[in-house]
Amino acid sequence: MAGMSLQHPWAFAFGLLGNIISFMTYLAPLPTFYRIYKSKSTQGFQSVPYVVALFSAMLWIYYALLKSDECLLITINSAGCVIETIYIAVYLVYAPKKAKMFTAKLLLLVNVGVFGLILLLTLLLSTGDRRIVVLGWVCVGFSVSVFVAPLSIIRLVVRTKSVEFMPFSLSFSLTISAVVWFLYGLLIKDKYVALPNVLGFSFGVIQMGLYTMYRNSTPKAVLTKEVEAATATGDDDHSAAGVKEHVVNIAKLSAAVDVVKTREVHPVDVESPPAEAPPQEDDKAAATAAAVAGAGEKKVAA
Repeated sequence: MAGMSLQHPWAFAFGLLGNIISFMTYLAPLPTFYRIYKSKSTQGFQSVPYVVALFSAMLWIYYALLKSDECLLITINSAGCVIETIYIAVYLVYAPKKAKMFTAKLLLLVNVGVFGLILLLTLLLSTGDRRIVVLGWVCVGFSVSVFVAPLSIIRLVVRTKSVEFMPFSLSFSLTISAVVWFLYGLLIKDKYVALPNVLGFSFGVIQMGLYTMYRNSTPKAVLTKEVEAATATGDDDHSAAGVKEHVVNIAKLSAAVDVVKTREVHPVDVESPPAEAPPQEDDKAAATAAAVAGAGEKKVAA
């Protein structure tokens, strides 16, 4: 087995290191989900990255089983399946009703429907090495989607100018993990393992750059779509808690602005004459009546 053989000591070393780093990366969102558990609200987080990551892990397990010499891929992706499933379960418990329905539909469509279709097509329409090639490119495509999925988080960081939703530790671990797995794929001459990690490295660098840019910025008070949806429904207790938290934050920001305004000193121009009051409606009516009377007198004189 290429991944475990002592004839490839560097490949084994990088594969083992990749397992350790990837496992720590899977655990990186734990503080986020602990905060979700404590606040009983998903706080604007989306489930898409975790559903896509679960699907990708399932695909890589299938690929490793077909290739039969990728035990290090099986170990880390099995752990990933368990961890991502736990994350999704926690999300479903505390998400608003609309988000729950969306996540459930996404799970059925992607993790059941699409994965089942790929399984059937590769087993029925291809054999031997061709099957591995087809599945390898499918894995590359969905691995790319895993790296693209955090784009929603990047957009949220740019909108709010807050890095709360994008911890530096997660971005850093993703970047290092991409480098290690690229070297592992290169050493075992598996392009399907190496190629997606080039994009993973690029996105990791972008995320760390955004963290450096916005870490000292003043966050904007922006209501997320999830909170707006919760406001519209109004019948979910967990959603109400999330809305309350956002409203409190905005109220604090407004209060801080008011305090700054009250401390400003504006000079008063005493010599300035008072502005003339606008003409009253009664004066306008009297002028109109006088004009009508004058016109009437001219007609009588004629």
